[in-house]
Amino acid sequence: MNIRCFLRLCACLSIFMAQPVLGQAQAPQFTHDDTLRGSITPERAWWDLRFYRLAVRVDPVKKHISGSNEIHYRVLQPNRMLQVDLQPPLRIERAEQDGQALRVEKAGANAWLLELKKAQHPGANEAVTVWYAGQPRQAKHAPWDGGFSWSQDGQGQAFVATSCQGLGASVWWPCKDHMYDEPDSQSITITVPKPFLDVSNGRLRRTTDNPDGTRSFEWFVANPINHYGVNINIANYTHFGDTLQGAKGVLTLDYYVLPENLDKAKVQFQQVKPMLRAFEYWFGPYPFYEDGYKLIEVPYLGMEHQSSVTYGNGYRNGYRGTDLSETGWGLKWDFIIVHESGHEWFANNITYRDIADMWVHESFTNYSEGLYTEFYFGKKAGAEYIRGCRKSIENRQPIVGVYGVNREGSVDMYPKGGNMLHTIRQVVNDDAKWRSILRGLNLDFYHQTVDGAQIEAYISKQAGINLQKTFDQYLRDVRIPVLEYRREKGKVAYRWANCVEGFDMPVNVMLSPGKYSFIYPTTEWQSSPCKLSKRKDLLVDEDFYVSALRLD
Repeated sequence: MNIRCFLRLCACLSIFMAQPVLGQAQAPQFTHDDTLRGSITPERAWWDLRFYRLAVRVDPVKKHISGSNEIHYRVLQPNRMLQVDLQPPLRIERAEQDGQALRVEKAGANAWLLELKKAQHPGANEAVTVWYAGQPRQAKHAPWDGGFSWSQDGQGQAFVATSCQGLGASVWWPCKDHMYDEPDSQSITITVPKPFLDVSNGRLRRTTDNPDGTRSFEWFVANPINHYGVNINIANYTHFGDTLQGAKGVLTLDYYVLPENLDKAKVQFQQVKPMLRAFEYWFGPYPFYEDGYKLIEVPYLGMEHQSSVTYGNGYRNGYRGTDLSETGWGLKWDFIIVHESGHEWFANNITYRDIADMWVHESFTNYSEGLYTEFYFGKKAGAEYIRGCRKSIENRQPIVGVYGVNREGSVDMYPKGGNMLHTIRQVVNDDAKWRSILRGLNLDFYHQTVDGAQIEAYISKQAGINLQKTFDQYLRDVRIPVLEYRREKGKVAYRWANCVEGFDMPVNVMLSPGKYSFIYPTTEWQSSPCKLSKRKDLLVDEDFYVSALRLD
């Protein structure tokens, strides 16, 4: 997901941690519906999702959808109550297993319980089919407040798309709407009136002309896919394509745009290949060669739908023509192409289990913007871009949200999270090792859902440095660490202040003219034999997201 409008939208929201943090107000109260949506309930825990066969008919005129989802799963433990999620005003009409009708009971605002008739034996592979219909929630401010975007192109024809991160895929299709469990693969068949096309995830297997004047597009995703990554895009699209000789062979590149924008798209989308080359260098091979890469024009800004990245940036560089860093580097490339495609590695390949760890998606992808800049314009340019984004940091609420209730953390997960990673790179102080950590993450957690703690532990282990207090400081606290220092008997004394207990991050400082070196402050005073004159301040490497304060 992208950032500037998200920042405006969320500037007044209060996102709270479960434990006390400096300056935090009383934690909000959560409802049973929050738990049903955001936790691994007993009705979810007993079955492992394997495959979806989703079929949806879309009527753009009536803004109505109907369809079915065949849910395949493996039984982990005996149970006969299965939770499926579907948000109103959509309703489940009926459900079956092995041709037998099932009792369906509403369990909350969005949760439905299917009472199974047959015994569920551990290790068995089973399936249920759910039929549903209604007018889905209309997006209010896609993609941040999502649902269906019912729009029109310049010719007055239907231009329709879905987006649902945070809100949940159950806003438009019935599913196991929790990020911890993904299908191993998925079929998506979307039926639309002629002459429109639907573009969804994966590869198009077949197109069927129906006698009622509609066409059905069957797409198949060969890889695990997170629920919010599934999408529908409907328009009178025109298509063009290309290929990339990439790290794992030939990667197909397919572009779907409105005919009126074809010429602009053929120019702007030339940035896709350079973007993929840069990210394959930093993060390893594109994670979905089997499903290809698509970039699809939509009536909202854009979103990281897996193998089906959506684009609405107006065919301009920057973020709607502006540079989020205000350094000039952000106008050298198209923000949506770079940022949303970066999510193919961090969001779609490595996926958070709980939205409280949304930083795993957004902090790394914000950071990827700087890495892209570095790849093409040099290390200094990349660092300038990342530091330039600090002006958007609010430091009002922690980056990590509340677990088990579908509550993400603050919008600081973007610029502060990116600067946290940039700071950690300085601590590691070995660019080859740092790149190997980024690539290792995408290899060792390939196609997996993760807890944020796993990512933190992995980086510490691979770096050979215990970074736990650094993560605690930037992810779970709102204060910027302050390096306090003073002259003391011909030496310079220093300590960390305004920080979590035990904060011990090394930092690069200039103690001698023109020469930076590392010191290893803790929260206790310690000293260095280097002298500090009355008039000269201790300079901290600006690539560390900290501040310094002289006390004498």
